[in-house]
This record gives sequence, C-alpha cells and structure tokens, in this order.
Amino acid sequence: MQHRHIAFIGAGNMSRSIISGLVGSGYPADHIIASNPSTPKLDALKQDFGILTTQDNAEAIAQSDVIVLAVKPQLMESVCQAFPQDPSMNNKVFVSIAAGIPVARLQAMLGGEYAVIRTMPNTPSALGKGLTGLYATPDITEPTRQFASDLMSAVGEVVWVEQESGIDGVIAAAGSSPAYFFLFLEAMQEKAEALGFDHDTARVMVQQAMLGAAEMVCHNPQLELSELRAQVTSKGGTTAEAIASLQASGLNDIVAKAMQAAVDRADEMSKQF
Repeated sequence: MQHRHIAFIGAGNMSRSIISGLVGSGYPADHIIASNPSTPKLDALKQDFGILTTQDNAEAIAQSDVIVLAVKPQLMESVCQAFPQDPSMNNKVFVSIAAGIPVARLQAMLGGEYAVIRTMPNTPSALGKGLTGLYATPDITEPTRQFASDLMSAVGEVVWVEQESGIDGVIAAAGSSPAYFFLFLEAMQEKAEALGFDHDTARVMVQQAMLGAAEMVCHNPQLELSELRAQVTSKGGTTAEAIASLQASGLNDIVAKAMQAAVDRADEMSKQF
C-alpha cells in the first residue's frame, strides 16, 4: 500500500476502525493525523495507535495528501466551508464516508472541483468485517483509486461502482442489510422462546446459526447460495418444510421490496443536501 499522509476530519467510530486497521497492518502511524473539536476521542486515538492529533482541521489538512471526511452529513457543509481556500487544496484527495451526499454536492461544499471519492461502509466495519462501496469520478487516477481501495480494505471488503447511483444499491445490499439480518434473528429468537427456550439460550442458538451459515458462505465461494441451501434441505425433511413456508409467504418479494425501499430513500436523501 502507498504510504500517503492521511487526515481524518472527525474522530468517531468509523475513523477509529479505519485507523486501527491501517496501523494494525503496518501503516506508519506518523503518516496519520486526526482532527476533532473535542479531545477525549483524540487522546484515545493517540494513546492506542500513536497517531498525530489536532483540534485544528486546517492543520490536519496542511499536513496531509488524503483527507477523509468523517463527520455527520448534516455537519458536512459547515465543516467544509471552514477549510482553507488556497492552491494547495488542488493537490489533495478527499474521501467521504458520509452517507447521502453526492460528489457534486461535496465539491460545492468544498468550494472547488477537487478530487473526491465517495464511499459507503457498513457497520460491521467496526469489527473489520465490513463491506464498503466506492465511487470515483473519471478524473481520479488509478493509483489514487488503488489507495482508496487499500484504505477501506482496512475494515473489510470493497466493491467499486461505475455510476454514482450504484452507491444506492450498495446501501440496499450491504449498508442497510445488517439490520435485515438482525430483524430475522429477532423473529427467530422470539419463536425459539415460544418453543420453551429461555432468552439467553434462544439468543445463542440463533446467533450461532447465523454465524455458522455466514462462515459456510465465505468458505465456499465456488458454490451458489442456492446450492448451499439445497445441501441442507433434505427432500421431505424439516428444513424443506420451513423453506416451503417462507417461499409461500413471498419471502423473495418481501426482501426485494425492502431493498428497493432502501434505494428509493437513499435517492431522496441525496437530494436533501
């Protein structure tokens, strides 16, 4: 991985996760600086990872080649408007992890047509098990695209989309989807308790089943998901009855509608900024 100087504007959980992954993989800590209005999170980052810290965004930007915009979407405009407005900004790359803000709008907030890469990480990134979607405008060079890939690989897998609208698809398939699984697990736990298991035992059963299923998927990339399902669905058995019930209830349509709702909402949100 290229060792560029990186500034994190915002020291929240996602910044911490990325920094942890970078430093843990050998990225030089003295190439990373984080900026935040208050000190507790900065102090923790400095103590845990040995990076540089500051409460001055301009100082962080001046020392860096890549600027990771890790502030809440509703604060992005006010934060960006306070950035330096000088020729040195033209040589920097901005990586946004803020949901819902299109590249063109980010450039307007920054005050120029700067190099911007938009990313959409999901919450499992906090455990290094995330999925991040990335989009870059055509003017972004291949080395910079590769750096962005390496940067976000610090918290999991990455996928690139060729059109910015593809980020909405990433949101539906990966950004929002952990909550889909949590909802499914909630329903399973509730039924397990109704079958007589105590709360904790029901929780252990359903979470371990989900973990095991995910591991089977990851360890068998050569098999289609339908084949994995078929392998545990004996004809005329209990699993076959459960699957038939889910399909008869229209599970595929339910999932498709939910994902489309996420796409539609993402599109609405992009117009709010």
